[in-house]
Amino acid sequence: MGTGTEKILVIGANGQLGTELTEALRRTNGSHNVVASDLQLPTHAAGEEGPFEVLNVLDSGKLGELLSRYKITQIYHLAALLSATGEKKPKLAWDLNVNGLLNVLDAAREGGVRKVFWPSTIAVFGPNTPRQHTPQHTIMDPTTIYGISKLAGERWCEYYFTKYGVDVRGLRYPGLISYKQPPGGGTTDYAVDIYQQAVETGSYQCYLSENTYLPMMYMPDAVQAALQLMEADAGKITIRSSYNIGAISFSPEEVASEIKKHLPEFRIGYQPDFRQQIADSWPQSIDDSVARRDWGWQPQYDLPSMTKDILTNLKRKKNPALV
Repeated sequence: MGTGTEKILVIGANGQLGTELTEALRRTNGSHNVVASDLQLPTHAAGEEGPFEVLNVLDSGKLGELLSRYKITQIYHLAALLSATGEKKPKLAWDLNVNGLLNVLDAAREGGVRKVFWPSTIAVFGPNTPRQHTPQHTIMDPTTIYGISKLAGERWCEYYFTKYGVDVRGLRYPGLISYKQPPGGGTTDYAVDIYQQAVETGSYQCYLSENTYLPMMYMPDAVQAALQLMEADAGKITIRSSYNIGAISFSPEEVASEIKKHLPEFRIGYQPDFRQQIADSWPQSIDDSVARRDWGWQPQYDLPSMTKDILTNLKRKKNPALV
């Protein structure tokens, strides 16, 4: 991808993934070539470091106007209602997650957009999916509206590629962990919050049980996976719904134990809520051999290296003079 040659629109740029993906895209392509957009102006730097547009992806007219005005060649469509939030507003989640995607796919088809990136999720799997080393092709019986809408989205992506030739590429993300932005209402959010609470208060009350294993990924790996997939030669992409990608799997007890190596006084308690049932329907580990084969996927972070990096950065944010 040549610097300055792509004009990129990021939809959902204020979110946990969107914030860091926008930063990375601007470093690679130049800030003026990456248009960030979201429902409202950001409170962080995305609005100052390059173009920012207020956009509701359900507004197809505004979307089309932005594509035309900025001569967009790539779309990263990240706007979605996540699992825990979606359960409280199921029809809104369906509308945003499915109809928003359809607006993007139609706009790409009609507006000369060369590539679309769209994130799916491990929530597309369900209670009858194999939970260990979940394969690329398997039973998919999601129990949340988030998972149901994302599974529908996967089928739409493959349909638009097969029927209309839209070069759409997707990843089934596991839980994403970042220290830069607050979590966005997902079931895996404890793995973000636990680090912040460890530094802020020294204790954490977890809404999942101590031995709940879930696939996770540190945000630098999540960003790198998206960029790598989008840069891959189209001929190497064999999956047009969404690729399985994995990195690390751990339980709350294991992450707490790792934190205690750096913060020995840290304490954790467990009080499972409705999110436990969601977590119990999801895989514990992912078989991502197809992504590794097709475009060389390889995560960089494990639990110890991620924990060290997060805690170092959170301490620096809290007290720059200490680190």
